[in-house]
Amino acid sequence: MTRFALTLEFDGTPFMGLQRQAHGPSVQQAVEEAARAITGETVTMHAAGRTDAGVHALAMRAHIDIAKPFAPFRLMEALNHHLRPAPVAVLACEAVADGWHARFSCVGRRYIYRIANRRAPLTLERNRAWHVTRPLDHTAMQRAAQALVGRHDFTTFRSAHCQAADPVKTLDLLDVRREGEAVLIEAAARSFLHHQVRSMVGTLALVGLGQWHEEQVAEALAARDRQALGLNAPPEGLYFVEAMYPV
Repeated sequence: MTRFALTLEFDGTPFMGLQRQAHGPSVQQAVEEAARAITGETVTMHAAGRTDAGVHALAMRAHIDIAKPFAPFRLMEALNHHLRPAPVAVLACEAVADGWHARFSCVGRRYIYRIANRRAPLTLERNRAWHVTRPLDHTAMQRAAQALVGRHDFTTFRSAHCQAADPVKTLDLLDVRREGEAVLIEAAARSFLHHQVRSMVGTLALVGLGQWHEEQVAEALAARDRQALGLNAPPEGLYFVEAMYPV
């Protein structure tokens, strides 16, 4: 039995999420079915993160265990062949130690949220960004975001359906910047609560629109109450961009 680490890119638009779902297609199902078509084996995919319906990934790390002998490059090529036409691609594949685990060995995760800040409708970026037509003050958003950096109880910014035992997380980075018409929010931490990034982005957007003053973000955090949340940003602007592991 060989453990293979995969790096996945996917468009989350047609999926109910990364994890296998009883009520619709998932990225996990697509990869597992492709592996079964190649090997004839029942394969379970484990991933570094659990993305919601509509959320994308530029480099999601995952692993599968396969008994049949395969060179990593051949397995990657075969998976990509059988994944078609699903919008999932294996960017890299390597054999790793049996004790390596895509989720439990991961020591850091990084997301980027993309806001298309323009009046015109989206064409090329439809389902790939949150379309906000009113001007956003990204510098105010950046200042307000720093209140969330560090170790905090993020109850306000977690989904009511979050299964994490502890709402306390350490946010290593929350950076807001503008690149032309795009406002990008980058978040990094060892792990995140369910909907944490989208909840933080939605609240910061209210600051950027002038509907909240900057201090309200810190006040919402201190409230430790989901009712204090300003707004939960939609899923289509969120991208999983990196999973970090010990060297």
